[in-house]
Amino acid sequence: MNKIVKIIAPILVLGGSVMIVNTLAASKPEPEKTESKARPVSLYVDEVVAKNITLNVESQGEVQSTNHIELVSEVSGRVLSVSPQFSSGAEFEAGETLIKIDDTEYQLAVTRAESKVAEAKVGVARELANAKIKKDQWKYKNPGVEPSEFALNIPQVADAKGKLKAAQAELAEAKRNVQRTHIKVPFRGRVMDENIGVGQYISTGKILGNVFAVDQVEIQLALTDSQLDELNLPMGYMANSNQGPAVTLKAQVGKTWHQWQGHIQRTQASVDKDTRMIYATAVVNDPYGAGSDDGTPLAVGMFVAAEIASDTSQTAFVLPRDALRNKDKVYVINDENRLEIRTVSVLSTNQNHVMIADGIKAGEWAVTSSAPGVADGVEVQAIKRQLVSQL
Repeated sequence: MNKIVKIIAPILVLGGSVMIVNTLAASKPEPEKTESKARPVSLYVDEVVAKNITLNVESQGEVQSTNHIELVSEVSGRVLSVSPQFSSGAEFEAGETLIKIDDTEYQLAVTRAESKVAEAKVGVARELANAKIKKDQWKYKNPGVEPSEFALNIPQVADAKGKLKAAQAELAEAKRNVQRTHIKVPFRGRVMDENIGVGQYISTGKILGNVFAVDQVEIQLALTDSQLDELNLPMGYMANSNQGPAVTLKAQVGKTWHQWQGHIQRTQASVDKDTRMIYATAVVNDPYGAGSDDGTPLAVGMFVAAEIASDTSQTAFVLPRDALRNKDKVYVINDENRLEIRTVSVLSTNQNHVMIADGIKAGEWAVTSSAPGVADGVEVQAIKRQLVSQL
C-alpha cells in the first residue's frame, strides 16, 4: 500500500501543476494588435518653370585655316637667304620675301631674251620696209594687175612679227623666273613648318614648307537633322556676309578656359555617308588678332567645343538636367503627394538643364533626386526647392 502511495503522489502533484499553469495562461489577456503604416519616400523636387528660350545646339570640331598651302619652288638654284619670318610659328606679311634663291643665271637669261627681242624688232622693221618697196615696184612694173601676198612681202612680215612675239614671250618668262627667285606668299599668314636652309641647292618643285593664312579660320561642326531643325537651318545654307547664326567656341588653354565668337557660314548640301551627320562650317575672322580672346588666338589645330545660337525663340518648360530619366521620362508629384511617371517631349538638353515642349505644366513639382525602385502612384514626401541656376 505504501508503495502505491509513493508512486501515485508525484503523478498527482505534476498533473495539478500543469492544470494550474494552463488555467493561468488561459486567463491572461491577449496583447493588442497594431497595424504598421508604410513610411512615405522622401524625394527632392524642383518647380517646373516656363520660360521663353532661344535654343542652343552643342557640337565640337577642329580649327582649320581657310587657306593652307605647301610652299613650292618654281625655279631651281642655291638658297642665298631665308627670312627670320620663315620659321615654325612665325608670322609674315603678304608679299614679304621669305626665301631668296640665286638669280644669276636667270638675269643672264633676261639679257639674252632682251637681245632676241631687239633682233626680232629689227627683222620686223626690215620686212615692213621690204613690203613697201615691193608694193611700189609692183605698181610701177605691173599697173592694173592684182599682186599676190608673197609679192607684197606680207607672209614675211607676218613671220617677222611672230618671231618678235616669241622673243617677247621668252623675255617675259625670263623676267618671271627672276621674280620667282624671291619666294613670297600673297597673304598674311604663319608658318606651320619649314624644310630649307641657306646654301642648300633646290630643284623646281621642291617643297619648302607649309604656311596658312590668318585672316580667317573655320571649324567643321557635325549636326543631326534634328539639330538643324532646332537652328532653323536648311541643308545647303549659305550666309550673307556675317549674318549667319552666332557661334561661341570654347577651349582650355593651360588652366584657363577661353572663348571666341564666330558665325555659321554654310552647311553641307548632303549627308555624310559614314556618320549620317550634316556638317556646318563656322568661321572666325582674324583669329590671331582682333578675333582673339584677350590675346589668346584661336589657333589652327585646336579642338574646341561649340555652342550655336538659334535665331528663333519659343516657350519651354525648364528643369534641372537630373529631372530627365530614360531620355523622355519625368517623375512628377501630384496634389495628393503621389508620384506620376510622365512621358515628355524634349526640345533640347545641355550640361545643366533640360528644355521640354510638353508633358508637364508650369508650377508642377518634378523629382530631381535619385529615386531607385519607386513606382507610379507611390506616396512620397516632397522636399521642395526652387530652380535658381541660370540657363
